[in-house]
Amino acid sequence: MSHFDDLLAEGSSVPTDGWDFSWFEGRATEERPSWGYARLLDERMARAGAALDVQTGGGEVTATVHRAPPLLAATEAWPPNVAIARRTLAPLGGKVVQVGESDGLPFRDGLFDLVVSRHPVVTRWDEVRRVLRPGGTYLSQQVGAATVRELAEFLREGRPGTRAAAAAAAPDPLATRSGSAPTTAVAVAEAAGLEVLDLRQEALRMEFHDIAAVVHFLRKVIWIVPGFTAGEYRDRLAVLHDFMERHGPFVAYAQRFLIEARRPERG
Repeated sequence: MSHFDDLLAEGSSVPTDGWDFSWFEGRATEERPSWGYARLLDERMARAGAALDVQTGGGEVTATVHRAPPLLAATEAWPPNVAIARRTLAPLGGKVVQVGESDGLPFRDGLFDLVVSRHPVVTRWDEVRRVLRPGGTYLSQQVGAATVRELAEFLREGRPGTRAAAAAAAPDPLATRSGSAPTTAVAVAEAAGLEVLDLRQEALRMEFHDIAAVVHFLRKVIWIVPGFTAGEYRDRLAVLHDFMERHGPFVAYAQRFLIEARRPERG
């Protein structure tokens, strides 16, 4: 096998369960947002009495908090991640429920004073408001519009219809999807009856140092190029591999925004 084939096979074989990115060390880098989501999460969790982590992945981020609230719940859609999250959050007393990304939240009205979510695929703003108690807050770091656009556009070059297929689903008027603009998130949050307290956004430099890192990233972060497989995109990956071998890392930019919203005390 060629060096390219070896890297392609490696990137295609790395497990994608959980939300741990340590495999990328030395192979890809990404700047971190200046606001420090994990620190903000730790502060909010320490003050909460009942908290919900929506689309927790493997629970890795929430597991870093120093003090969990008396009631800690989480949701996750993908079965392998559900099992990981249950193990990860068990020491904190966290209970994990399998829930589809676009589904309603299986909790009673006004149960939580804090709802959090890092990089949700779908945000059901109406459901967030419903499960928050009056005065409760929602804290989320989200993937912004055109994130890693440089990589997605390179791979899609010469593939007609790909963008239309990715955007085929009609949006829910009270939901936003990964890759929405911050302005859209604010508008939908407010339409659902929440007050937006804080909004910050940044473009963060990413570098991919080999094609295995590109393949694993696209298999793990599935909304960048929906339906991606190394076999289907082999020709474009070969061109990208040649570019990185001759010119160094491929650079792209991850768009991130932080949003914090509150359910009003009344209404």
